[in-house]
Amino acid sequence: MEPPIPGNRARLESHPTARNCAVATSSLAPGSTIVVVPSLANVLLPSEKGQRCQSLQWKKHHRKLCKNYLLFTSSSSFQALLNHERLDALLLAHVLAQESLPGPSSPQDNSSPISIFLSLLPGSKTSDESKIPLPSLKPAISPEIATLTYSRFSNNNFAIHSHLTTIGHGIFPLASRLFNHSCYPNAAPKYLFTSKGVVMEVIALREIRQGEEICIPYLDPAMLQTRQQIFELTYGFECTCPSCVEIKSFSSIPPPPDDPDELLTVSTCLRAFVGLETSFSELPKKPKETIPRLLHCVFHETYLSALSEAFSKASHEFQYELATDAGVTLLGAYILIYPPNYPQIGKLRERAPAPLADNKLREGVHLLGLAKTAWNMFVSLEGSKPDIALTSKGRAQSFLNMSRRILMTFGQEGDPGGPLTEVDTLQSLLGS
Repeated sequence: MEPPIPGNRARLESHPTARNCAVATSSLAPGSTIVVVPSLANVLLPSEKGQRCQSLQWKKHHRKLCKNYLLFTSSSSFQALLNHERLDALLLAHVLAQESLPGPSSPQDNSSPISIFLSLLPGSKTSDESKIPLPSLKPAISPEIATLTYSRFSNNNFAIHSHLTTIGHGIFPLASRLFNHSCYPNAAPKYLFTSKGVVMEVIALREIRQGEEICIPYLDPAMLQTRQQIFELTYGFECTCPSCVEIKSFSSIPPPPDDPDELLTVSTCLRAFVGLETSFSELPKKPKETIPRLLHCVFHETYLSALSEAFSKASHEFQYELATDAGVTLLGAYILIYPPNYPQIGKLRERAPAPLADNKLREGVHLLGLAKTAWNMFVSLEGSKPDIALTSKGRAQSFLNMSRRILMTFGQEGDPGGPLTEVDTLQSLLGS
């Protein structure tokens, strides 16, 4: 029996290769909420505990765990774990501490989060499950139940983020049950901190037709060269989404050229191909034409990292014209890689099978960064070169408008403040 889906905006249907797929029951506009999913359990990254441990019920099962928490976390078996394994051990402890955890032969309510979680397919065995220590609980949990639970972690857990930056890991069973992956998704999860705990809200990034499958990203689509290996090892499938099919059609993905003139040619061609060679007030869509062979190196992971570093470095060193040039080129690469309104574009994995890096680059926030750079250029030139300064101020407004449209589609996430507040602040400066 399939689990009920709150909101009735999606339903499960059969799928030729996956277990099932979620499809839209009606047409969904960009920014629509598809489903809201409560967490079964969640844990914070160590750097976040001092800020949040006494709020938002991050210690939902504190009473059952607190007496043995220090003993558990200071044990030699816990200390021997890698950082991401420690998070898994804590997450497992929170799940096992729940009084609702059924035994192997217990009758199950198919709508309860724990029942949905245990109905999920286990992941590929990529780590030694026996090395994860168990907390001391009453009544004691059998190793068989612990193994059954932990076997579903690697391919079903999510990274929780606030303002598009990872702050913890969580289990959201219904989301894992509903949504298949795409590297060019039409939906994405965000996280809200409520009085009842952390909830995931899955948002439509673009218009989704009635009957169309709803897909979310399991990892950052910019992991262009490594993602298939992760899919195979962690999730046990080969991705055949439009993005992967397109990349597979390339004979190879060459590294970006070392010669500065050749690299400049690639950048110029990229901006021209996606429609960024002149001033623009609307974010261009990905061209339907075949991507030229010269631009295949854009899909090499080192190209994005080098461009983002150049943009950040030039911005912080007050080289605003150079920063804008690198930033617009980087925006062109994002247009080829990410779907419309995609807010997260750094090294964040939406699910959390392995160690996570903070998400530092985002399409909407990247445009906000370009707007800030253009504003700083206006301020620095207003007295000496007023004509160039006014042009830069106009570009700042255009970048800000595009950023606002993307960020408003995704909506507020996590803690108060964040990118949308920064958009309002910059708009007040531009309007003054």
